[in-house]
Amino acid sequence: MARRTRRRRRRSQASKWKKALVPLGVLFAVLGVAGGVAGGWAINVYNSAPPLASLKPVQKGRSSAIYAADGSLIGFIRSSNIREPVSSQALTQNLKEATVAIEDRNFWSHGALDPAAIARAAWKDLLAGGKPVQGASTITQQLVRNLYIQNPEETIRRKLVEAHLAVDLFARHDREWILTSYLNTAPYGTVEGRTAVGAEAAAQTYFGVPARKLTLTEAALIAGLPQAPSEYNPFLDPAAARQRRNEVLSAMKDQDYIDGGEYRAAVKSGLGLHPGHKYRVIRDPFLFDLVQQELIAKYGINTVRNGGLKAYTTIDPELQERAQEAVEGCSVCYPEGGPAAGLASVNPANGEIVALASTEGYATESQFNYAWQAHRQPGSSFKTYVLTTAIKQGIDPYTTYYNGTSPVTLDVPGGGTWTVHNAEPGGGVMPLSAATWDSVNAIFAQLDLDVGPENVTHTAHQMGIEAPLESVPAEGIGGLAIGVTPLEMADAYATLANGGIHHSPTAIGRVEFPDGNVDETGTDSGDRVLAEGQAYEVTKLLEGVITQGTGAGYTYMGCSSEAGKTGTSEGLSDAWFVGYTPLYSTAVWVGHPQSREYTGFGGPTAGPIWRSFMEAAAGGNCPEFEVPSSLPDLSGLNSEHTRSYSEVAPEPEPEVEEEEKSKKGGKKKEEAGEQGGNAPGPEPAPAPEAAPAPTPAPTPPPAPSTGVGGGVAAPQ
Repeated sequence: MARRTRRRRRRSQASKWKKALVPLGVLFAVLGVAGGVAGGWAINVYNSAPPLASLKPVQKGRSSAIYAADGSLIGFIRSSNIREPVSSQALTQNLKEATVAIEDRNFWSHGALDPAAIARAAWKDLLAGGKPVQGASTITQQLVRNLYIQNPEETIRRKLVEAHLAVDLFARHDREWILTSYLNTAPYGTVEGRTAVGAEAAAQTYFGVPARKLTLTEAALIAGLPQAPSEYNPFLDPAAARQRRNEVLSAMKDQDYIDGGEYRAAVKSGLGLHPGHKYRVIRDPFLFDLVQQELIAKYGINTVRNGGLKAYTTIDPELQERAQEAVEGCSVCYPEGGPAAGLASVNPANGEIVALASTEGYATESQFNYAWQAHRQPGSSFKTYVLTTAIKQGIDPYTTYYNGTSPVTLDVPGGGTWTVHNAEPGGGVMPLSAATWDSVNAIFAQLDLDVGPENVTHTAHQMGIEAPLESVPAEGIGGLAIGVTPLEMADAYATLANGGIHHSPTAIGRVEFPDGNVDETGTDSGDRVLAEGQAYEVTKLLEGVITQGTGAGYTYMGCSSEAGKTGTSEGLSDAWFVGYTPLYSTAVWVGHPQSREYTGFGGPTAGPIWRSFMEAAAGGNCPEFEVPSSLPDLSGLNSEHTRSYSEVAPEPEPEVEEEEKSKKGGKKKEEAGEQGGNAPGPEPAPAPEAAPAPTPAPTPPPAPSTGVGGGVAAPQ
């Protein structure tokens, strides 16, 4: 190899004088073909080539890839070309030598052009009647063709322009740069509709290894492909590919790149093909599709497919694994006909999605993720937007009373009536706070009418709900025309966790461009849609759902600052729990994907999944919700639907010891769930530990729970 290097240096020094003869070499070659008149024409064409600096390289494109937050590859975005440019150091020496040997044997000694090769080609073209029959292009010329000439035609005019551009290019760059650029732009064949452009893509396509690890025989096969990629494609014609490879090996032997022993051993070996899957395999198809859609929406399809983007998702692999374990622990789920589960979790501070987990879809939904694609009825978890609207309007939930007796028939704006049912009859007058904890339909239906369904729609959309809403009263208790996804709900509740600032959910944390620019997507300040005090008031109420309401016994994970809301749709077909801490907002849905069959109550069905994930995500880190500097002025509402505190039924005398009463009362509430105890439900699980005492309510105190359940009742 040292001998070869010395020879290369001598040739490089000896070739300097030839640079001045390049135009003359072109001229003499053309004169030999067509005489003096043609020579003048050739000089004019040669000089008519535009300055290289004025040209923009043809966009060969490069493959874009999606990575997890820890840098592990999820998959490459599919396009018609596969291209992954690499540095000179990432290309094996075998490949460089094989390419020079078969494409341009004097590459290390001549300049941009090879006058001797041009003369030989011109003579053969002359013998063929002026038709180009033999190429004389150097690697530099081929690079110019790859970079600057679209749809090249086999004409003398094109070759003359190409020659001039090659001279300009050679003056700007050294040979190593030119060879590396050529190896990153040459076409190496099409496999399954995708063309491998560049040696790295070729190495991965044919042998499943990076270009730096190609063996001698592998490098020789790849080096022989650019002249006729289809003809020599080893997957289509192995015999032709082997013959071409051996031609490359012979050229390498003749030019002292390999010795006779290496040559004889190499030509006897098989092709050793090992189709690679790097550009085809997608590790997480659901997440991949979500990120790809978001990228296309932001940057456009051409940039995403061919722009060489490196997009890093916000998904935390550790949290994703914990989320998947949580949904797979669903107590009522089973495949092909049973309930399924989906979990979405976001960072309230910036909207970054940290986990999207889903149980396996039905056979007809193999490419379906319930965490961000399933639009389902939210049940009473949608009441949070009614409650938030009430707080925005200055309504004090502790001193505003309604009659929760079911059924209740209400007048609907625009005419008509609406009869609302709780899951079991009975009830009584109670404050809005207690109705929130016990999720009472009859009361929230009246509250929705008082605050205005259109205002509830506005609040929900501000907080992050994207589903179309019709501003009808039934939506306030979860009766939506389309439904919502767990991701929407997690994002909307995150607005409360973030003190009233909403961030659009994103699965992209960072995008790196080939030119070195970086787009950090999670740095926007968000939109303030609620006053900090308003968000805090709602949060303190929703804490009670976990400590003493419909989520008690199923959702408490040991933090003093955790809030949420259960949800169960009509017929108990959809079970929800949506809750948050200052660190994470997480929504869990459980239900039958293709039917409205019975699933269970939100608390005992979805609650344990939420708790399992949130315990793992928190890892014992339990920051408090930040107390705002000012709280909103709230007062009791007086409307045609509200009632007086004096109508609250007196608290019954205890009939058993306090400890026993607490146990029985807790058991009754767990059995009643969100909608009452008439429908059978899963056996409640005991709380992991004693929950902290709920936040004291201002005077007058809320009435004790009456056991009235919530849920969705269809308008009648």
